[in-house]
Amino acid sequence: MDQEKMRELLKKYKNGEATEEDVILKLKEAPFEDLGFAKLDSHRALRQGIAEVIYGAGKTPEQILEIAKAAKAKGQETILITKMSKDAAEVLRGEVGLNLDYDELSKTGICGKMPAKNGRGKIAIVTGGTSDMPVAEEAARCAEAFGNEVDRIYDVGVAGLHRLLSNLDRIMEAKVVIAIAGMEGALASVVGGLVDVPVLAVPTSVGYGASFNGLSALLSMLNSCASGVSVVNIDNGFGAAYQASMINHIK
Repeated sequence: MDQEKMRELLKKYKNGEATEEDVILKLKEAPFEDLGFAKLDSHRALRQGIAEVIYGAGKTPEQILEIAKAAKAKGQETILITKMSKDAAEVLRGEVGLNLDYDELSKTGICGKMPAKNGRGKIAIVTGGTSDMPVAEEAARCAEAFGNEVDRIYDVGVAGLHRLLSNLDRIMEAKVVIAIAGMEGALASVVGGLVDVPVLAVPTSVGYGASFNGLSALLSMLNSCASGVSVVNIDNGFGAAYQASMINHIK
């Protein structure tokens, strides 16, 4: 049960449409389900506003399927899976009722229906180059699965600054900006110096040898001279989307 459903139940109780026992029963339901190999946190949405997300890496397709089925049985309407392999996607596609939407580029799967866009504004996702798109699409699809409107602004890196400046209106209209770049990671500082909203920087592992698989971009972003820039881990589009969604849903 998520926060919205709990509010609906409490409203029904207040209006005499649900009993005290109905409310107590929902609160008494186990906060997690033990599947043996995993413990599904079914109260995550109630506590945090976003239901538990399945991290697909390191799990077998069968394990992912069982977790997804358990989440659906608990009433979770949107089930997000990150770092999901094609093999796992094939297994879940064969399961009636899950309605998997799989994107191979971002390695994300979404089962069930997408939520309504109920954020305060848009999340702009800006990338330095086309090679950053796998991470950007992970961020975009996750943000959409969390109920946000997303504006994708790709391949506008500092090597051609005019590309970024020509999209400045779109970037400034956003409530949160996710800046994604590899190489030296300069994009986050440039964007951070242009907007008056939070900027979440995502370093990617894109780059030649001295980029150290994203470490160079990570350190550059951590040392940004632009105020208001926060940094997540290398290639962590999901983490940036989660934080951006929390900001975009502050009432």
